[in-house]
Amino acid sequence: MFELLFKYRPVVFERGDFAFAAPWPVAAAAVAALVLAGVVAWSYARAGAGRRLERVVLAGLRLTVLALLLFCLARPTLVISTTVPQRNFVGVLIDDSRSMRIADQDGRPRSDFVAESFGEESALRKALEERFAVRYFRFSSAADRLAGPEELAFAGTRTRIGEALEAARNELAGVPLAGLVVVSDGADNSRESLSEALVALRAAGVPVHTVGVGLPVLERDIEVGRVDLPARVLRGASLAVDVVVSQSGYGGRRVPLVVEDEGRIVAEREVELPPDGEPAPVRVAFTAEEAGPRRLRIRVPAQPGETVVENNGREVVLQVEDRREKILYFEGEPRFEVKFVRRAVMDDPNLQVVVLQRVADGKFIRLDVDDPEELRAGFPATREELFAYRGLVLGSVEASFFTHDQLRMIADFVGDRGGGLLALGGRRALAEGGYAGTPVADALPVVLETESDLAGGVAEVKVEPTRAGRAHAAIRLASDEATSLERWRSLPPLTSTNVVRRVKPGATALLTGAVPDGGGERVVLAAQRYGRGKAIAFPVQDSWLWQMHADVPLDDMSHETFWRQMLRWLVDGVPDPVTAALPRGEAEPGEAVEVVAEVSDSAYLAVNDARVVARVRAPDGTESELPLDWTVDRDGRYRGTFTPREEGLHEIRIEAARGERTLGGAVTWVRVAPSDAEYFDAGMREPLLRRIAEETGGRFYTPATVAALPEDLRYTGGGTTVVEERELWDMPIIFLLLLGVVAAEWGWRRARGLA
Repeated sequence: MFELLFKYRPVVFERGDFAFAAPWPVAAAAVAALVLAGVVAWSYARAGAGRRLERVVLAGLRLTVLALLLFCLARPTLVISTTVPQRNFVGVLIDDSRSMRIADQDGRPRSDFVAESFGEESALRKALEERFAVRYFRFSSAADRLAGPEELAFAGTRTRIGEALEAARNELAGVPLAGLVVVSDGADNSRESLSEALVALRAAGVPVHTVGVGLPVLERDIEVGRVDLPARVLRGASLAVDVVVSQSGYGGRRVPLVVEDEGRIVAEREVELPPDGEPAPVRVAFTAEEAGPRRLRIRVPAQPGETVVENNGREVVLQVEDRREKILYFEGEPRFEVKFVRRAVMDDPNLQVVVLQRVADGKFIRLDVDDPEELRAGFPATREELFAYRGLVLGSVEASFFTHDQLRMIADFVGDRGGGLLALGGRRALAEGGYAGTPVADALPVVLETESDLAGGVAEVKVEPTRAGRAHAAIRLASDEATSLERWRSLPPLTSTNVVRRVKPGATALLTGAVPDGGGERVVLAAQRYGRGKAIAFPVQDSWLWQMHADVPLDDMSHETFWRQMLRWLVDGVPDPVTAALPRGEAEPGEAVEVVAEVSDSAYLAVNDARVVARVRAPDGTESELPLDWTVDRDGRYRGTFTPREEGLHEIRIEAARGERTLGGAVTWVRVAPSDAEYFDAGMREPLLRRIAEETGGRFYTPATVAALPEDLRYTGGGTTVVEERELWDMPIIFLLLLGVVAAEWGWRRARGLA
């Protein structure tokens, strides 16, 4: 319709420069126009017939006719650069990935559009090849040349648009290039920025035109999106997996969410899907029972009518470690809590609680130590001695017992070493123990009150989980949330001698306790991240009542469950001197895998002169050695890459040494398999494709508008061009306007009786 009225396509007006081609000077034409306008206005002003409104309307219509005629006489033109036929090249890049097989448009796969639009007999292909020398490329994990679109297989497992654009630009760098055309659904999953490729294309004056294939939102689809799960846990740990389920077309339906460990179902939960387009966050709890690398699959069974079923599940690797974690429990006075905490975890093979209890000034008893020299001088006085533990529990012991260096060392145990700190309540603990203003107070998740705020003293508190605590795996007392909450409410109240009412910004309260008779509410359990580690406050002094109170049944295991899970959580994620990490936990065969190691000594000071080696064990048992080099940009960080060829789990075992001294080791795993990333977020990504076009000076098309592509390419300004002038005076819209204005004048005269 635009071309019918204005003679040319919109792109001509966008790209062209407006000018007048009249043989006389523009200034003279403007003066003549003003004189004629003045004459018309003067003649109507002198006319005595008719009212003033009629004269104004008629003068305005007559002036409009005059203006249109003068506009035509001035010969308006558009000056535009057009490409020279068959003197320019166009690169057509076609997405060859698996997402192009998705049948989301009238039940037909996206690849059908490619076959119809770029087949040998297609009108679009013929129009392109009549005007340009066309070079075809396919791209997915890599980009390469094609003889023609009929060679496409649509089997690529990744889409890397930036790399494809760069490859095409480099190959066509020596020829006059009118532009590039990208035919894709825009599902770029390369994790690499497009910005560099777009900047280079814009600098080279190469416009990129994009053709979006597929529906922006699949009509009927369920997708398991983000899965949050720790990389490694202790055997027997209670886990809560956070999953986000996205969907369209299934709002209100109830579906099962299943967690499988090597094909064995370990957890299942029914999920009620929210309205279409809204994500559903789900938390599923289970126990890690078997040691070693576990391949977990979190999935929703395929539903009737789904467009894509490959995105209904995600696979993650969880490393379950069967080792004994060492925790130091320092208590400042004899009390029952020590006895019952030890009893709660005595049957847990993965927890070792070493107790240091003060019985008099300068006198201590030591329990569960590994050798006679351990803690012989009392609380550790050096970083090496304290940092040998992975968790630290501080009981009712006053801050003045420690030297300032020891208080600083406790804070560093959390922040630098990455250990777990648990501060219990008691008459000599927290604010009542004088910790306010010390380095330890900085690490704690609660606000320690001042002297004037400590009113209230000893109080009974009825403990109940907060909203965040109900879903937290560490304090869940039953397999499901409702039963756990019921059990918490059945437990007897505890005694609080510490007035703790507030948590710090960024900390989370998991348990609170109501003080009877309007005494308000106190924090019973709170936690926060502090540096590399975590700090937990549990400001009550007699949790043993949850086992020994008369109202608690003999077979009730709530106290044991709570303390086992609490101490496992305390040491969860605590790093060793040598740690291993993979920026990406999965790869395809033939794809480079980056291995990163963080190396420190026994005092957890970064080491830059270590000898670090990674030994990679493939699924078939073959081993290879990979030296890791210091990255220079960060202390203690070493990096290397290897390329796996075989599918399956690859074990990466890192060893670090300094001279003749071994610093430590670490183990991690990488899953090697063809990627299924093409099926996630599988709708056509129009914003990305529009961005590519807009930032390079191209245009965005859909299958409905792509027929205009060959003609539009003529006006892109790239390659070899000539300057043309397109006359505008004979546009149909001008004739229609003249006709309309004249008809309006006659109609007005007729209506007013002046004709």
